[in-house]
Amino acid sequence: MTTRARITLRTATASQAAKLHALIAANREEGRLLPRGLEELTAHAERFVVAIRARRVVGCAELAPLSSHVAEVRSLAVDVGSRGYGVGGMLVDELRRRARREGFEKLCAFTHQPGYFIQMGFSIVPHLWLLEKVFTDCVHCPLFRQCGQYAMVVPIDATYESIDRETTTVAVRHA
Repeated sequence: MTTRARITLRTATASQAAKLHALIAANREEGRLLPRGLEELTAHAERFVVAIRARRVVGCAELAPLSSHVAEVRSLAVDVGSRGYGVGGMLVDELRRRARREGFEKLCAFTHQPGYFIQMGFSIVPHLWLLEKVFTDCVHCPLFRQCGQYAMVVPIDATYESIDRETTTVAVRHA
């Protein structure tokens, strides 16, 4: 039997910080993300977009401003049972739209999976091209110079539109 559920994107609230923390921690255990503290997530919850399915947070991503020109896709995480259905792409698309609305020129991401972001138009660049990130976060990270992440950038194009995706919902099939 197959069930269908809709994914809705919305801005996170501070009351969802524990759910964000749990989702990020689960992805961190898989080696996908760097650590994030609950206090930090609570303070920045409004910068997160969450993917909701059946009243449950199944994905999240943060639009973190690094400067007036550059914002970062941070803590992109999708619940293991919701992967493969475009939830991560929906989250990145929404962050891209928000970055454009907020006047950023570039969107960056640091990832262990560059192919995923390349499919969305990002390019691999030297870390030093994103000094805003290096001096804001990297130098303070316990994994500095050892994280193994790729620096990725995509210019914010005013004409960008998501290809073949609904703006706020997607059907997810579970067997």
